[in-house]
Amino acid sequence: MTASIRTARWLALALMLAAAPALAASGPPPGFTVTDDADLAFTSPDGATRLEQYMKDNGDWDVKWQVWARRGEQMTELKPEQDYPAGFRFTSDSQWLVRMQKTGSGEQDLFLYRVENGAFVSATKQSLGDLAWAYFRSRPDTHKMKLDYHISANLVKGTEDAYRWLGVDWPSNRYLVISLSGEMDKHPKNVAVKGLADWKCRYDLTTGKFDVPKMFAKGNAEALRWEIKR
Repeated sequence: MTASIRTARWLALALMLAAAPALAASGPPPGFTVTDDADLAFTSPDGATRLEQYMKDNGDWDVKWQVWARRGEQMTELKPEQDYPAGFRFTSDSQWLVRMQKTGSGEQDLFLYRVENGAFVSATKQSLGDLAWAYFRSRPDTHKMKLDYHISANLVKGTEDAYRWLGVDWPSNRYLVISLSGEMDKHPKNVAVKGLADWKCRYDLTTGKFDVPKMFAKGNAEALRWEIKR
């Protein structure tokens, strides 16, 4: 075999390894056990991926949860590890996945994953929830609102059918609608607590950008005036 042929074969092998998804055959580490709660298991619309949630109880109220995506005999972890179980929604083409992750009492974050080389991987460097809040703070009509309590980013239902229930005709598997809520913790006692309730924006999976369609304008204006009577 000539040197040029050997070099070509090594290059081909290197390309194959680089294209292979980062899969783990072993699954969760020791100490993590899969939950038997059927509500915490999710399957993609195409049936190829099943999400399993594993828990490890370290005692003294220290509980950790991991999510693993099973495709055949292979498993990949959907990071990050969290203190609570999560909910999930797929797009109808099974190419995108949103994790609705409780982070505390009345608080929630969102994480976005996409299929890459046959496995789900993180689609954004920051959480999708953090990106949505950054967009909220960047707008001239909302940037002055300072929220520090019950911070919650929620995925509005409708990813499976492109939000047809809203009366729109958006392309399938293109948009996510996110709802933001929160409160101001620092306030005088026995007065109304200002906060934010169900302020909506839209995330474009193709461009990675946010916007606010006109149909959300009225509801968002009301969301900015929300008050809790103490």
